[in-house]
Amino acid sequence: MAAKGIHSLRFNQDQGCFTCCMETGLRIYNVEPLVEKAHFDNDLMGSISIAEMLWRTNVIAVVGGGNRAKFADNTVLIYDDLSKKFVMEVTFTSPIKAVRLRRDKMVVALQREIHVFSFPTPIRRLLTLETKDNPAGLMEIATFATAQKQLLAFPGHKLGSIQLVDLGATEAGSSSAPVTLSAHQGALACLAVNGNGTMIATASVQGTLIRVWDSIRRSLLVELRRGADPATLYCITFSRDSEFLCASSDKGTVHIFALKNTSLNRRSTFSNMGFLGNYVESQWALATFTVPPECACVCAFGTRNSV
Repeated sequence: MAAKGIHSLRFNQDQGCFTCCMETGLRIYNVEPLVEKAHFDNDLMGSISIAEMLWRTNVIAVVGGGNRAKFADNTVLIYDDLSKKFVMEVTFTSPIKAVRLRRDKMVVALQREIHVFSFPTPIRRLLTLETKDNPAGLMEIATFATAQKQLLAFPGHKLGSIQLVDLGATEAGSSSAPVTLSAHQGALACLAVNGNGTMIATASVQGTLIRVWDSIRRSLLVELRRGADPATLYCITFSRDSEFLCASSDKGTVHIFALKNTSLNRRSTFSNMGFLGNYVESQWALATFTVPPECACVCAFGTRNSV
């Protein structure tokens, strides 16, 4: 994406808007209908590498990055679009890899640490978690106010594992004991948490399987097959009602799976012949559509679970 002047794309928490971080600043778009909602140019923000909306509020977290950056890549700034000014900034000792917002918390991923803050006021560091090397800044949080758990998920120290922390139990300097879940044999490439914090979806660098887990019981709910050939997954996203999941990859295909009514997913005609192994027993996407394979893309669900 950077070759075209776009550094990153990111949907907001209700999947109704998305940010476009560019060499020329930041743009925010509404999805349905597709219209530009806001445009912040170089004079205000410079080039931006990361942006995170807080639902549809006036609060936006941004991190500088690129050839025209005005702000350091180790600082997250909070912009208030109502007052048209930056109202807060937090600086770290190394570059920021990802930022996630809830209405009551901000979570920032560095390459080997994750920092949890109360948010928006007063902003106060609640917790610092050491992680394994995490150059992509993989982490996701449950964002619904009604979430059973304020779940934070990120790669564990063991290869292919994820670590789960309930942020609802955090006080300054402490939290509930982290839980580790062995998800894959290979390194994690992509993960997602549904809005209620009850399900986690994971994929490894192999990119052939997506596994969906029950975060409460820490058990495997379903294994979904993207394809037979290795691929780089760009994103995995739950629908708001957690009935469906979509995924995009460098194969130029977006896959849509059913989670509630899994009978909608396709299966091999040999799936009842157990001696043929796990491959034919897999659940395949109920629907797919193609996008240009040379373009990295992210996907999300719109109204009535359109994609």
